[in-house]
This record gives sequence, C-alpha cells and structure tokens, in this order.
Amino acid sequence: MTTSTTKGDETPQATDREEFADRLLRSSEILSYDPLQEVDWETPLDTDYHGTSPEWSTLYGTAYWEEMTPEQQRELTRQEAASVACTGIWFEMILQQMILRDFYAKDPTDPAFQWALTEIADECRHSIMFARGAAKLRAPAYRPRRLAVELGRLFKTLAFGEAAYAAILVAEEVLDVMQRDWMRDERVVPFVRTVNNIHVVEESRHMKFAREETKARLAKAGWLRRQVQAIVVAGAAHVIVSSMWNKKVYERAGLDVKRAVREAKANEHHKSMLRSSCAGLMEFLNSAGLLTKASHWFYKRANLL
Repeated sequence: MTTSTTKGDETPQATDREEFADRLLRSSEILSYDPLQEVDWETPLDTDYHGTSPEWSTLYGTAYWEEMTPEQQRELTRQEAASVACTGIWFEMILQQMILRDFYAKDPTDPAFQWALTEIADECRHSIMFARGAAKLRAPAYRPRRLAVELGRLFKTLAFGEAAYAAILVAEEVLDVMQRDWMRDERVVPFVRTVNNIHVVEESRHMKFAREETKARLAKAGWLRRQVQAIVVAGAAHVIVSSMWNKKVYERAGLDVKRAVREAKANEHHKSMLRSSCAGLMEFLNSAGLLTKASHWFYKRANLL
C-alpha cells in the first residue's frame, strides 16, 4: 500500500487513504443490495425480451443479423448476456483471490482492510447473482477457453500492485458501460435489468478503489516497472475481453457457428462499441503511465483502441 497501515501512522497520506476507505464503507452501508431479495427470480422467463441491448450483440449490424428472425435475435442476446455473466464470475473469482492475497496478514483495524473484505463480499453476491441469472436465461455454463483459464490461474498467483488493481479496473469498466445501457433498455428482460442495476451501483465503489490503489502503487514506480506492468495489464485486458462472448452462444441460438464467428470477428459496429466504452479507461491508463506503445498491440487486438 502507499504507507504503513499501523494505527500509529498519522501521516497525511495515511489519513487520506483511511478517510477514502471510510467513505466507501459508509456508502456500502447506505446503498447495497441483496440480489436474492431484489431480483425477481420467480417469474418465468419472457422470451419476448432481449438479454442485452441488441446494439451490443456481436452480430448486430452484420448481414447475418438481418437474416435472423426476431426470435433468433432475442435468443442470441440472451445467450450473450449469459456468456458475459459467466465470464464475470470467472474474473470475479480471480479478483477475490488477488485482493485476499494483497491484504493477507495486514492490519484488520485499517479501514482499507475492512473495505477489501466488503468488496470481496460484494463480489461473492454478484457471482451468485450472475450464476442464477445465466440459469434463468436457460444458458449452459459458458467457460473461457482452456488457455484463458490457465493464464488466469497464473495471473491471480503472480500479479501484484498496480497490475492487479489496473486489471480489475479494466474488467469492471468495460462491463460497467455495457450494463449501464442494458439496465435502461426496456427491450431487455426485466430481471436482467435489475441484475445490471445492482452490479453498476456496487461496482462503482470497486472501480473508485481500484483507481486509487493503481495510482498509489505507481507513485514511486520507475520507468521499467511501468513498462512491464503496462504489458501485463494489457495482456490481461485482451484475455478478459476476448473471453466475454463464447462462440457456443451461436449454436444455442440455432445459427451456423462458423459463419457467425466469421461475421462477428469482422463486425466493425461491435468493435466501435467496445472502443467507445473504453475511452475513459484508456484516458486513465494513459494518465497513470500504463498506456505504452508496447501495450497498444494488446488493446488493439481486443478492439479497445
């Protein structure tokens, strides 16, 4: 962390950090949700609704999308919503392990320590919420490809400092922009809108914490460390974003998988949506010195730049 976390440390920097963590804790006490109570899990799925805003579908804007029936379009967006949710669960499990490792054996009276545990509790609830949501959307367990799983295992074990928190920020910010659109869209099935609203509200605090921790860890970082960590974060971003839309969603929607994958990869509309969603994130990474020339390759491959 930026300073010692012992009670005797009364430096202005430590005080500012404690006050920031205190604010997050108070916000969590005032505005948090229990998904088991807030989400309508009992009403049967209404297939007249989409699972995401259609404009966020990987095939929206392609010739294949125009050929699909409205029923196929809605089924595809529901399966894509489930795929994004399953990827969210996978990364939230990585996130929880990194935070636990970071705060292992540190001062439990420190508000930052208590906030870290609060964030982990939030992520546990979110993962259960996403899991139940995917099941209600009648989706299978969409898992990342084996290589992504093993890279994630390596990342959660070795990533430290700004690399861990900046990667957390990347995953949360990309999902945040999408979900803000989905939660306001009346074409999206109501229970998914509620899920998105809960996640957006609670993740806003997580993103603030990740930004502050990233900046704090980089305060005394030299040029070489920034260069290395920038590549680590960019690589993690590429793996996360490329895992969000599992190609099996096309099969579940009754589509020609090979054609769907081919048209999705060439879909400039979807690439544009991703780039626009990451404008604020890229600005932050650039200001933190984590948007280097070497890292650009990964972000462009993930259509984030």
